[in-house]
Amino acid sequence: MKKVLISIIFLIAGCSVFAQKQKINYLTTFDDKLFHFGFTIGMNTLDFNVVNYNPIGENEDLVLYPGDGIVWDSRIRSDVATLVPGFTVGIVSSLRLSKDFNLRFLPGLSFGERQLTFNVPVKDINSYEEDLSFYAIRSTFLDFPLLLKYKARRINNDRPYVIFGGAYRHDISRTAQEDLIKLKNGGFYAEVGGGWDHYFAFFRFSVEAKFSLGLNDQLGDLPAPTQRLYYAQSIKNLRSKIFTLSFHFE
Repeated sequence: MKKVLISIIFLIAGCSVFAQKQKINYLTTFDDKLFHFGFTIGMNTLDFNVVNYNPIGENEDLVLYPGDGIVWDSRIRSDVATLVPGFTVGIVSSLRLSKDFNLRFLPGLSFGERQLTFNVPVKDINSYEEDLSFYAIRSTFLDFPLLLKYKARRINNDRPYVIFGGAYRHDISRTAQEDLIKLKNGGFYAEVGGGWDHYFAFFRFSVEAKFSLGLNDQLGDLPAPTQRLYYAQSIKNLRSKIFTLSFHFE
């Protein structure tokens, strides 16, 4: 009898260890749904691809200010000084197209900032400082990305994927007439990225990295004549670049 009890104990212990090693697959029919929804939060960094006139006199509409030391053959360079973290929040809606493809629409709201630096002192009449090291451009975007998602084979509770598509973004932040650099409100973007789905018992969690490349020149109208115009007039083309790290809950 004692040997039987010992055998039963060892059998139960062995089964317990074996069971712990078995993977429990959650939400096995989740990807079979025609529609599913969720929400997303994330971080972003906003950047510019800047093309300058070389020299600034190539801009036929150039307006110079006496005493600033800027002349027709001056070479004014501008670039983003540093990447400033921003915040993104949105809604996830997904349509199943096939076993491996989904069409995803993720409208949302993004907050970010770009710090534009020049190789000449920055003089802004809206600042109490005489010379600024950079000019801050803050943006609040309404995001409308439409993406195709291709999913690799699921392994237990994990499934990697890639995304590609396009987006339209509209900047709803107020642009004053005296802003040193003014941007256009709207623009189209090409988007590409990848991520990793993980299935829990009651929801799917995804980590996703995405690059957005602006297709339009975002440089807006010139500021009011009370500002020095040569900062904006030194820029020939200004295209937006955005990196977003998102966390989806579906």
